[in-house]
Amino acid sequence: MNEDILTTLKILIIGESGVGKSSLLLRFTDDSFDPDIGSTIGVDFKDTAGQERFRTLTPSYYRGAQGVILVYDVTRRETFTKLEVWLNELETYCTKNDLIKMLVGNKIDKADREIDRDEGEMFARKHSMLYIESSAKTKDGVQCAFEELVEKILQTPGLWESIQKTRGVPLSELSEMGQGGCGGYCALL
Repeated sequence: MNEDILTTLKILIIGESGVGKSSLLLRFTDDSFDPDIGSTIGVDFKDTAGQERFRTLTPSYYRGAQGVILVYDVTRRETFTKLEVWLNELETYCTKNDLIKMLVGNKIDKADREIDRDEGEMFARKHSMLYIESSAKTKDGVQCAFEELVEKILQTPGLWESIQKTRGVPLSELSEMGQGGCGGYCALL
């Protein structure tokens, strides 16, 4: 493969407020964690889709996405039960039928868990999603979540297009990562 060929992927991170979407992204991109991070308000990599005043942005937010990470907080059942609403919104606004979905149960570092791993896995299996549990605070499962999602997108013909770019991650590097670095948190369903 020509190492100059890179691809740009559109990946959404959605879920209820306070589940750790921005923290997951920050941990993955900058390897940092801010325990005092506030609610995100913005468009680019931000979580406006669930906020009523940003409803007019919703269609363009979803358009063209190849992958989505649905996040819930394992210590707050209401964030888990609202996943059906988020899936309905995906169905309504996503323009790609073969969109790859990953369910992430975040905040596994906390003791007051309300949703166990089996319940999360069952929900993911029912909706044909990948499943990983994570902690943006301790790093557990974070890198694996993004890598597994990207790997699955790249394995789905027609879901992405290679384009010439001057920045990005060479696809050859992604394919060499494999499942070895996942530390047991990966579960392809």
